Amino acid sequence: MAALKYAGLEDTDSEEELPPGWEERTTKDGWVYYANHLEEKTQWEHPKSGKRKRVAGDLPYGWEQETDENGQVYFVDHINKRTTYLDPRLAFTVEDNPVKATTRQKYDGNSTAMEILQGCDLSGKVVIITGANSGIGFETAKSLALHGACVILACRSLARGEDAVQRILGEWHKAKVEAMTLDLASLQSVQHFAEAFKSKNLPLHILICNAAVFGAPWSLTEDGLESTFQVNHLGHFYLVQLLEDVLRQSSPARVVVVSSESHRFTEIKDSSGKLDFSLLSPSKKDYWAMLAYNRSKLCNILFSNELNRRLSPHGVTSNSVHPGNMIYSSIHRNWWVYTLLFTLARPFTKSM
Repeated sequence: MAALKYAGLEDTDSEEELPPGWEERTTKDGWVYYANHLEEKTQWEHPKSGKRKRVAGDLPYGWEQETDENGQVYFVDHINKRTTYLDPRLAFTVEDNPVKATTRQKYDGNSTAMEILQGCDLSGKVVIITGANSGIGFETAKSLALHGACVILACRSLARGEDAVQRILGEWHKAKVEAMTLDLASLQSVQHFAEAFKSKNLPLHILICNAAVFGAPWSLTEDGLESTFQVNHLGHFYLVQLLEDVLRQSSPARVVVVSSESHRFTEIKDSSGKLDFSLLSPSKKDYWAMLAYNRSKLCNILFSNELNRRLSPHGVTSNSVHPGNMIYSSIHRNWWVYTLLFTLARPFTKSM
C-alpha cells in the first residue's frame, strides 16, 4: 500500500476510482484513455486496474460528437444546450479483454507472416509501405494484400515497384495493390508522394516505415544531408508529418517504424549530454557506415515513441519493431564484406 501511495495510487473503495490528477476520456471511435495531468501524459490502461475499456452503444438521444481545433473529441447536448469533453457513455463501458496467451508460445522464429495474419480480414484497410518492392517490405505488402488490404508500395524505383505488384497479383488476381514513386533521399519526392496520395482521397489506416540503407558509403543527398540519416530517418519523419492529418482522420490508425537492435550500440549526445547534430549527419572524415546506421535506428525509436505520445489520444498509435537479427535480405548489398558475412550466416538466419 505504501508503494501505491507514493505513486499517487492510494487504495480506495473501488479499483475503478481514478487517482487525483487523472481524467477519463474517449477517442473518436469510442476507446477509453486516461490523461495524467500531473505528468502531462496519456495511456490506454486504467492507472489502477490496468484494464482497457471502450464505450458501448450509441450516444443518447440529442447528443452529438464533435472535434475541436486541437483534434480533441467533445460532446454537444442539444437538448440542454451545453458542451462537455466527458463522454456521456462512460457510465456504460465494456472491458476490452485480450485473449490470454496459452502456456505454449503461439509464434516463433519459423512463423510466417501469412500464418500470423491467418483469419484476419483487412478489407477496407489502406496501407502504405515504404521500400516494399523487396525484402521485409515486399513480404509485408504481399501478406497484407492477400488478406484484403489495399496496399500502396512506395518505392524509389517505379519499375521495381510495378514488378512487385505483378508478383502479388500473380498469387491473387483480386489483390488491391499499387506502386507509387517515393525516394526518401529527396524531401521534394517525399512531398510529391504525399500530395499524390492525398489526391486519391483515401483513408490511411497503416503506415509502415520500412525502407532503409545499410553499409552505404558516405554521400550527400540533394538536400545536403548524409544519405543514411535521411533515408532511414529524416525522410520517414517528413512523410509522417505530411500524412498526419490523414492518419488522424482515419483513426484507429497506426504507424509502424522498422528499427533495429543496433540502436543500442551508439549515442547521439555530446559530452555534456546534449543532442549533437553533427553526429546525425556527419562529414565524410567522421563517417562510419555502421555507426550511421545505428544512429538512424536510434532516431527511429525516439521518433516513434514521441509520435505515439502525441497521437495516441487521437486514435493513432506508433510502434517501432526489431525484425530479427541477420535476416537474409538485400540490405547488405552495398559492400561485399557485408554480403559475405550475411551469406556465411545464412543457415542460421530467418528467411524473408
